Amino acid sequence: MPYPYKIEEINRRAKSDPKGFSQECEAIYNRKVMEAAAGIQERTALSHVVFLSGPSGSGKTTTAQKICDAIRNLGIYAHTVSLDKYYFEQDPETAPRTVDGEYDLESPFCLDLALLNEHFHELEKGNEVLVPHFNFKLQQRDEDKAVPLKLKKDEIVIFEGIHALNDMLTDDHPDAFKLYISARSDIVSDNVVCFKRTWTRLLRRVVRDSSFRGTDAGATLKMWENVRDGEKKHISPFKYKADLLFDSSMAYEVPIMKQFAMGAIEAIPEGTKRFEELKSVYPALMEFEQMNPEIVPADSILREFIGGGMYEQ
Repeated sequence: MPYPYKIEEINRRAKSDPKGFSQECEAIYNRKVMEAAAGIQERTALSHVVFLSGPSGSGKTTTAQKICDAIRNLGIYAHTVSLDKYYFEQDPETAPRTVDGEYDLESPFCLDLALLNEHFHELEKGNEVLVPHFNFKLQQRDEDKAVPLKLKKDEIVIFEGIHALNDMLTDDHPDAFKLYISARSDIVSDNVVCFKRTWTRLLRRVVRDSSFRGTDAGATLKMWENVRDGEKKHISPFKYKADLLFDSSMAYEVPIMKQFAMGAIEAIPEGTKRFEELKSVYPALMEFEQMNPEIVPADSILREFIGGGMYEQ
C-alpha cells in the first residue's frame, strides 16, 4: 500500500508554493505513467492487448490516454477502447439487478463478454473488428457509430473499464499486460487517517457528475452504495492479478477539488442515502487549504473531473 499523505504538509505547500507543489505532484504521476508504458512495451512481443481496470473515479480514461502518449514516444502506436462501448441492451427477464430491483450497471454481465473475447482474439491475430457503440440514454447499441479497429504489427490497444481484470476476460489472454488503477493513498493528521482514499474517489465523482453529467451530489450519493458494492464483488477481487498497481491519487488534489465540491455537497438534503458518510467528508474537507485550479495542467488526471482538459472524455 502506498504511503499516506500528511495534511500538515499538504496545507503548508498549498499556502507557500502552490505552483511548485502542483508541478511536483504531476511529475510523480507522469513517472508512474512512464513506468506503465515501459512495462507494456516489454510485453508487446507476447501480446498487443492491454487490460486497464479500476473502480469508479479512479481516472482510468485520462490515465489510459496518457499511457498511450507515453507509449507512442517509445515508438509504439496505441489505441484506447472503453469497455463501456460493449454494454448491450438487457433482457428484462435476465438482466442483473440490485437488491432494490434496479438494473445493476456495475455487474460484468451487462457487458457483451462473448463479443469482447472474440475481439481480443481477432485483434491479436491482426484481423479487423468493429468496435460497437452503446447509447446509455436509449440503453441500446447504435450501429451507425460502430468503429473499425485493426492493429498493425507495431500497435497495441488498451481496453479500459471497471471489469477489465475480470477472469471472464483475462483467463483466455494470460500474456496481456494488466494494470489496476485507483486512488490508493489515505491522508493522515498525526498518523491518524483524516481523509480516506475512498472519499477521494467520491469527491471526484461528485464534482464530475454535478458539473458535466447533470447529476447532483445527492443522486451520486444514492448511486454510490451500489457502486461500492459492485467494486467489492466485481473489481477488487481481481486487482492483485495486475502486473502493476497504479496509485492515481495526488497530494494536491483535495485543495483543488475543495471549491468545486463544497457547493454541490451543501445542497444535498438530509435523509439522502449515505448521508452519514457525507457528514464525515464535509468537515474533513474544511480542514484543507484551497488552491487555484488554474495551475492544473491540461493533461492532468484532475481535468477529467474538473474539466478543461486536453483529452476527450
